[in-house]
Amino acid sequence: MPDLPQFELWFVAGGQNLYGKDALVAVREHSEQIAQNLSQAPSMPVRIVPKPVMVSADAIAELCVEANRDANCIGLIAWMHTFSPARMWIAGLSALHKPFAHLHTQFNRELPWSTIDMAFMNLNQSAHGDREFGYMATRMGLQRKVIAGFWQDGTVQTQLATWARAAVAWRDAQGLKIARFGDNMRNVAVTEGDKVEAQLRLGYSVAGYGVGDLTDSIAKVSDHEIDRVIAEYDAAYEVASLLRADGSRRAALREAAKIEIGLTAFLEDGGFKAFTDNFEDLHGLTQLPGIAIQRLMTKGYGFGAEGDWKTAALVRAMKMMSMGLQGGTSFMEDYTYDFGQPSKVLGAHMLEVCPSIAERRPSLEIHPLSIGRKSDPVRLVFTAGSGPAVNACLIDLGSRFRIIANEVEIVPPTEPLPKLPVARAVWVPQPDLGTAATAWIYAGGSHHTGLSQALSMDHLADFAQIAGVEFLSINNRTNLDDFRKELRWNDVYYLLKTR
Repeated sequence: MPDLPQFELWFVAGGQNLYGKDALVAVREHSEQIAQNLSQAPSMPVRIVPKPVMVSADAIAELCVEANRDANCIGLIAWMHTFSPARMWIAGLSALHKPFAHLHTQFNRELPWSTIDMAFMNLNQSAHGDREFGYMATRMGLQRKVIAGFWQDGTVQTQLATWARAAVAWRDAQGLKIARFGDNMRNVAVTEGDKVEAQLRLGYSVAGYGVGDLTDSIAKVSDHEIDRVIAEYDAAYEVASLLRADGSRRAALREAAKIEIGLTAFLEDGGFKAFTDNFEDLHGLTQLPGIAIQRLMTKGYGFGAEGDWKTAALVRAMKMMSMGLQGGTSFMEDYTYDFGQPSKVLGAHMLEVCPSIAERRPSLEIHPLSIGRKSDPVRLVFTAGSGPAVNACLIDLGSRFRIIANEVEIVPPTEPLPKLPVARAVWVPQPDLGTAATAWIYAGGSHHTGLSQALSMDHLADFAQIAGVEFLSINNRTNLDDFRKELRWNDVYYLLKTR
């Protein structure tokens, strides 16, 4: 995973020459102070870099082109300290390929009521300078994040930090390479999708490989490498007796380690940051990768089962957004229900749930798997820690992509699960299971998701806004009548938008 502080948001203040040099000096000094303060905010994951005050169309266009070229720049923060005639911004914003946030603030928190004069009024014109800028951005049909409030307030800084994380994930998505071992699970609909459109709209590049390509990489793994990874297993997990050094299934653990090493090497050599596999296509593998995928997710890789490259890409984006935050992020699947009170979802998968969400030290175990017709796979078994989370999916509707997200509360299992040999999470959806599931199904939500204890709905909404992707939120305020109306309104909007 990349180091977040290497990324930059450029802080750009707008002005004009009408008010004289002294005013421009003050704007520059204020901009530098605000940028420094925001950069040092505890919630801010990236650096905020002040740029010169923009007073001409040529300077703005040059800055936007420079931002496009700079690999560390993930976007702009625009603020109109004085009145900045917005026609100056047309060429630059038209050329800008990176996201921007519009910070509607002013340097002073309160007005100096007893001394305020026209010099102060002319300098501190954000109240209408930002409205001029906002009009032009709306007239141009530009997607952006608007944050209004005083720049030292925690709520403003948190909103900007949340958006910054989404901008980091968007930057990572541009050119994201996804390896797809085998094809889609046969006859499954929701895991399919238009890869060309995804590359055009979202930046994802999906490359298919035969499992033989992976087995070639696995065959190159040395015993020394296996010993090193086995030592990591023994140190990090509660190892079942069968898999210990003197256990009868130690050879299976060595094979799992060999698969992990070979899979990691394949992904690293190819520059892949996300991947999929398919239990229907395991030719050449002795066991379905379990612990290998689980541990790769802890390192930041996105994953989707059964060829689901869209979920792999979404999990990667959620991993990027959640870097440094408390709580884990994992591939997940809504598996089965408990219709008690309150009604709950038991989320799991055959093997591939990320231990970053584990409540305590995972257990390293081996059990039969009836799917795939291969040897018993090794996996980490655990229960997710309790607390708020968000569960989301990315689907392809043919005419557009859609992200659907549900706020949930992860809870302990009602009773112990001694015979369930997989990692799992139990959650109560908001506002309740019946409403959430109904809304999810109306929206076409998939059974594969990304589950995050670290992210909020705002992170995903900001990412969707930057990506230009439809976003639907299911939460405590969800009303099914209103939700179905929103679906119909969105259909009309996107139909008109694509004409």
